Amino acid sequence: MAQGENEKIIPINIEEEMRGAYIDYSMSVIVSRALPDVRDGLKPVHRRILFGMQELGVTHNKPYKKSARIVGEVLGKYHPHGDSAVYESLVRMAQVWSLRYPLVDPQGNFGSVDGDNPAAMRYTEARLRRIAEELLIDINKETVDFQLNFDDTLKEPIVLPAKIPALLLNGASGIAVGMATNMAPHHLGEVIDGITAYIDDNDITVDGLMEHITAPDFPTGGIIYGYSGVRSAFETGRGRIILRGKATVETKANGKEMIVITEIPYQVNKAGMVEKTAQLINDKKLEGISAIRDESDRQGMRIVYELKKDAVANVILNNLYKHTQLQTSFSVNNVALVKGRPYTLNLKDLIVHYVNHRHEVVIRRTEYELREAEKRAHILEGYLVALDHLDEVISLIRNSRDPETARNGLMEKFELSEIQARAILDMRLQRLTGMEREKIQKEYEELLKLIEELREILASEEKRMELIKEELAEMKERYNDERRTSIEHNAEDFSYEDMIPNEEVVITLSHQGYIKRTVLTEYRTQSRGGVGSRGVSTKEDDFTEYIFTASTHNYLLIFTDKGKLFWLKTYAIPEGGKTSKGRPIQNLINIESGDKIRSIIQVNDLGDADYVNNNFLVMVTKKGIIKKTTLEQYSRPRTNGIIALNIRDDDQLLNVEMTNGDSHIIIASSSGRAVHFHESNVRPMGRTATGVKAINLDGDKYHVVGMVCVTREDATLMVVSEKGYGKRSYLTEYRITKRGGKGVKAMNITEKTGGLVAIKEVVDTDDLMIINRSGIAIRTPISGVRVMGRATQGVRLIRLNDSDEISSVEKIRNIEEEEVGNMAENDDESPDPQNE
Repeated sequence: MAQGENEKIIPINIEEEMRGAYIDYSMSVIVSRALPDVRDGLKPVHRRILFGMQELGVTHNKPYKKSARIVGEVLGKYHPHGDSAVYESLVRMAQVWSLRYPLVDPQGNFGSVDGDNPAAMRYTEARLRRIAEELLIDINKETVDFQLNFDDTLKEPIVLPAKIPALLLNGASGIAVGMATNMAPHHLGEVIDGITAYIDDNDITVDGLMEHITAPDFPTGGIIYGYSGVRSAFETGRGRIILRGKATVETKANGKEMIVITEIPYQVNKAGMVEKTAQLINDKKLEGISAIRDESDRQGMRIVYELKKDAVANVILNNLYKHTQLQTSFSVNNVALVKGRPYTLNLKDLIVHYVNHRHEVVIRRTEYELREAEKRAHILEGYLVALDHLDEVISLIRNSRDPETARNGLMEKFELSEIQARAILDMRLQRLTGMEREKIQKEYEELLKLIEELREILASEEKRMELIKEELAEMKERYNDERRTSIEHNAEDFSYEDMIPNEEVVITLSHQGYIKRTVLTEYRTQSRGGVGSRGVSTKEDDFTEYIFTASTHNYLLIFTDKGKLFWLKTYAIPEGGKTSKGRPIQNLINIESGDKIRSIIQVNDLGDADYVNNNFLVMVTKKGIIKKTTLEQYSRPRTNGIIALNIRDDDQLLNVEMTNGDSHIIIASSSGRAVHFHESNVRPMGRTATGVKAINLDGDKYHVVGMVCVTREDATLMVVSEKGYGKRSYLTEYRITKRGGKGVKAMNITEKTGGLVAIKEVVDTDDLMIINRSGIAIRTPISGVRVMGRATQGVRLIRLNDSDEISSVEKIRNIEEEEVGNMAENDDESPDPQNE
């Protein structure tokens, strides 16, 4: 197409154009939509709603008006955006669970804390609350600047005078472009005390302010759990505050306990929280709760969790905090506009900017009032002159041809200004009475006093600050209420385990990676040779592979085939009954696909330097490689795990034991042979080292089946074969040989016994837990297995079907409570360790 004579095409670089356009857009969002002004704490939409409502006359002492009428006023005059945006903002300013000090007085359905939607704007009504009018007071006294609206036909305020510090009182939240704000609400009385303290001492620190402003105060109450997040937010403008619902434990007439929630964390949907809790109970992720009821009404919130008979209320409550929104976090990010630019502000910054704003408002208001007072005094002076010369004035006016002549005559004869002369001519005859003259005289004298006071205020910053303090004290007296959110200062000193019973549990891990913890007392003791009880419910192609005991407060170090290490607290493993399947281990730790749990070590305290430096982890692989490393090198938990040792592609980690540096080590192979050497034969190595040779396997036919680190002189060595045979032998029968040798015979391996599958260090008071591939578990006392020579084949420990084999063997320490509870269940033929 040919270029026309008047056509002008300007080539533009699209990259530069898009950069410029996007910056313009982002600045518009930052300044004109998403972020509050530090002075009045409002975004443009909220400021326009409040100003529009005042202009409409919908004040706290006037009748309600339809919300649609208010929204139309704001849209048509000041805010040319969607009606839903304006109405949603209006609704939020009316919700007592959204704002600590609501600004709009609602009538009708404005939603609920359950997340219900408000009624349409044509059905609801609203008016300003009195506290909102404090934001607008003095706006007509030239206290703030105005700007033209979107079509230049009206003027709207750039900021409100804000007699109350709304930003601190109600907070704010908003997402701009490249930044966001999330400011917490605070208690009015505390904030005003803090501002007063700053006015008295401009050098006050944040710590000093925190003596007055203790913490945020949320409209829904709850508990601030721990103080470090609050301190960080006050000092830097950023911090993470943990919020908990307020819960009490009540006992019903039948003796059952109930957890009753009366307050929930800020911004939590109550109905959603209850629904999520019910779902967790159905999924067996929360145990011990028999029923949930929401008994909330107009008198207040009340959510009831009925507990099962034997449930521990504190443990259930702790799990509710952990798994539901009964505990949430509020991430403080104090970003606000200061002179049109976004800044991150700490507590003192917010107070300083507010006080500076109020100072400017007081100056401008005083200047306005002084101008008005001087204008009025000037007119009153003219009145008084006229009244002093009343006959002459009347004569002059009567003899004048027109008003202009009369005005000029008054100005010349009595030295009056034009304004005074006009006022005299406009004066009504009733003002000429004696009583009216006294009123004028009195008003004039009062005006002179007012003018003097106003001039003194303008001349003294100290008096202006005193005035700000007086006005804030008035606001405190008028609107102060009780603090809603309580503070648990020392919460960081507590952890979940403080509320979890420290008890012995059995950890069960299946071949396909399903893990659970079960209270040890669920397993009953049986005599040697029994058929066992159902220990775990598994899929047809799954079976229980590992079982071990631990205390709920221990750390578990979880080692995998490929030599990786993960950390886990025992109580973090989901609890399940003896016959339950458990949960996939992948849900608890970030284990790679194809990797598998191989060994789990329980440790008491990773923070104790003496403990971690004087204990060692000894690892052995299936191919007979051994490595020793100090526990200290594995004492810093990481979410994604670490490499515990370098391992060859054709090898895998088999077993890990913790030692004190002075143990004897016995390693056995599937061939039935075992090598015995002192731990000092293996020097400590780095965390990622490969290790050294532990045993000569005599070819690829055999592999290592287990390792024992002997720590007790009275211990015996238990060996178990895959067909269910086992025996005990004295450790002295295993002569000490060199590391890397073939070792000595540990069991006479035959076709009847099958290959060796496990070796354990045991004492008479231990029990043995044996689980076969079909999921049958038997627990038998070690004392029922007699000590015999190491070259024998042993006795039958568990009866197996022809196609079945033993999958896992673990020793279990007897604990007093379990023994007492299960005494009656022992078989008559079973030796009772308590009676020996």
